Order: sequence, then structure tokens, then C-alpha cells
Amino acid sequence: MSCNHTGQKTVEKKSSNVNQAATTQGLNLYSGQTNPNIRVVIESPVAQQVLEGSSAKVSKIAGSSAPNSDVSVTKTDKSASADALTFAWKDSWRAALNFEANAPLDLADYMQAGVVNFHLNVIELAKGGLAFKAKCVGSSCERKIPYVLDGRELAGKGWQHLSVPLKCFAQDGDNFSGVRLPFALETGGEGKLAIANVNIQKTGNTNVTCPDYKTVAVTPSMLNEWWSISWWLPRHLQKLEEIKVRKNAQVIFIGDSITQGWEKDGFNVFNHNYEKYNAVALGFGGDRTENVLWRLLHGEVDGLNPKVAVLMFGTNNTGHRQEKPELTAAGIKRDIEELQKRLPNTKILLLAIFPRDEKPEGELRQINNRVNAIISTFADNKKIYFLDINKSFLDDKGNLPKEIMPDLLHPNEKGYEIWAKAMEPTLLKLLK
Repeated sequence: MSCNHTGQKTVEKKSSNVNQAATTQGLNLYSGQTNPNIRVVIESPVAQQVLEGSSAKVSKIAGSSAPNSDVSVTKTDKSASADALTFAWKDSWRAALNFEANAPLDLADYMQAGVVNFHLNVIELAKGGLAFKAKCVGSSCERKIPYVLDGRELAGKGWQHLSVPLKCFAQDGDNFSGVRLPFALETGGEGKLAIANVNIQKTGNTNVTCPDYKTVAVTPSMLNEWWSISWWLPRHLQKLEEIKVRKNAQVIFIGDSITQGWEKDGFNVFNHNYEKYNAVALGFGGDRTENVLWRLLHGEVDGLNPKVAVLMFGTNNTGHRQEKPELTAAGIKRDIEELQKRLPNTKILLLAIFPRDEKPEGELRQINNRVNAIISTFADNKKIYFLDINKSFLDDKGNLPKEIMPDLLHPNEKGYEIWAKAMEPTLLKLLK
């Protein structure tokens, strides 16, 4: 089995300070033997620790976003002394086992047919997640291959040999000529696994597949993250029951956690402004465009005939995989097309993706801005209307105050009040 990416391009220009060892032979990342250019680093959401002896543990930081996180790595034995690493984590919404290069590695010649080989022993993953990761050169260049469902299938089955196509980590225009992070395991929640014999080769047979990054945003799928698997489908089924008793809803909201927030921080604002319309909030935390599409295809608006559907999503395409704006926009367009098929009489109010990051120059804010520039062209002012209320959330310098969005992403009650007030004139016009 092989990755379904095609036509990948890499930048071949080489820096004078790039370590050339990876261009002439296979690269050993960890096998118990020393590679002076590779170090093992573990991390929690708030700290990192280099493995220098037989074990390492990330320090806990009180008052942080993960004060109880417990992340550790220990050298263990597979076929020889200390030829494996056992990685454990708990109470951590993100953790990682990184194989980092002290000097940049030139992997450009590896990306088309190369592989990452390793042995993996999944000891416990029922409450955890797993993804494979690498970083190319530059910003917005973190690439992940989800493996949580496959990883859970391997739990308790002992050592397994995996071979991951390197081109799964590549997108058009990526530069792999000076790589600092050739491979990593990214995890979360709680789990334990062991890894051994980690190496990169120029060719090899693969047994791990990856989604096509060019089409993932328009390919319907459930949200299969470690933190969503237990509640996402039950919530969908709950919403199917809710719409049965709200068939006369005049307004529906479709989106991600920001829309789901109408049921939490925005509850009072929602009831005050939209209960009179028998409104329904169809928001799911973490949803990306492909997850919204799955919900639409599986009945989440069937039987409804609202006057207006308010759409606002796409920021998780940005935050989760730093997706190219045109791909996120394509996902939003596909959702609009599906919604129009199912609700032909409904006017669509497409909102600009809300600002994130504190400063205007924030990387994720900039990506969202480019998505908004594209989706603004979807409006025909007959059935689809575009509205950008983002300035309402910002101060006069374009900064996003934590008094409105404490985590610089999700509004609090004050933020939902701003949303409702800024949208009201347009919504009232469409309802008429």
C-alpha cells in the first residue's frame, strides 16, 4: 500500500550548513546506536525535555494549560540493550516524541520514493491519540498523518513493522532541503507505546497510507480525533432527534466549536436573540469542512426548511493542518453546495472565519484572512450572502482582546453578544 499523493514537488536548493549525511545513505534516527546529529526530545503542551541518559521526564508546570501532564520516555530493550524507547503520557492534551536534527538535514532526494521505517508496539491507546509528523522548512509547514484508529487496532498485538511514505508529509512547493524535524510521534490524552529501529531510506515498500491533502477538505468523514471519538457520533444522533422537534426552525447555525459555544458561553445570548426563531445550533467542536459535510450527508438538516442558515467554519482546517487557503475554501464551497441541495429554499449567510491569534500578523490569522478573501466571492446576494463582522471583535490596532476571546479563538459571553449585535441587521433583512 502506498500514499495517494501524486505530483509532489520539493525545493532542491541546498544550504551550505545542511548536514549531507542523509543524501548518500539511509539515515538512522534511533536504534540504540549513536547518531551525533539526532537527539530525542519529548514534549508536553508547556515544556520539553531532551533524553540524555536512560530516561527523561517533562516537568509539570502549575497554572499552565496542562498542569497535571505526565510525559516520559525510557530506553528499553527489544532485540538488544536500549535499542527501543518506551513513551508514556497522560493528562496531556498534546504530547510528542521527537527525533530532532542538531544540524539541518537535506531530505529533498528522499521525498518522492523514501520511507520512514520503524517497529511500533502499542501498549495502551484506548484513551489516547497518535499521529506521525514531520516538518519541512518555513512557516505553516507542519505535516501530520493521523493514525489514531489504526493505532488502537494494534494495541496489545506486540511489535509491528511500519513503513510510512515520506511523500505523505509533502505538499506542492514544500522545501525539505534543511529539515530539523524529520520524524515525530504526536500523541494526546493517555497512552503508552514503544518504538525501535527508526530510520529513513530512499526507497522501500510501504504499509501505511495517508489522505490526499488536496481533497481531504471535500471528502466527507467523521471527526476521528482521540478526544472526539467518544462523543462526536452520539452528538450527531442527538441533533437528529433535536431537529425532529424543531422542524419549524427559521434560523439554523452550522459550524464548529465556536457555533457549539452558543450552547455554553453564548447560551443566554442565543436564547435572548434566537429562541423566538426556534433556532437550532449545529456546532461540533473540532469540526473541519469534511466533518460538516459528513453531517450534512447523514441527515443533520433533513426535514428542516429554515429561512436562513448561518455558516461559520474553517478555522480548524487552519489550526489542525495549516491547510492552504484555497483547499479550505473548496471545502466550504462543497458544504454550501450540499446545503443548497438539501435546503433549496433557505438563504445562506456565510460569515467570514472569525479572527484568531492576538496580533494581526499572527500566522493562523493570516491564513484565515486569505480563506475569507476567497469565500467572499461565493456570495451571489440572492441565495448566498457573505458577511464579515471580524472588526467588531478587534481593537483599534487590530488586536484580538482576551476579554472577548480568552483563548484567542473562542468567544466568551461578551464575544457572543458582539456576534449577535453585529449580525442582527443582516439577519433581520434576510428573515424578511
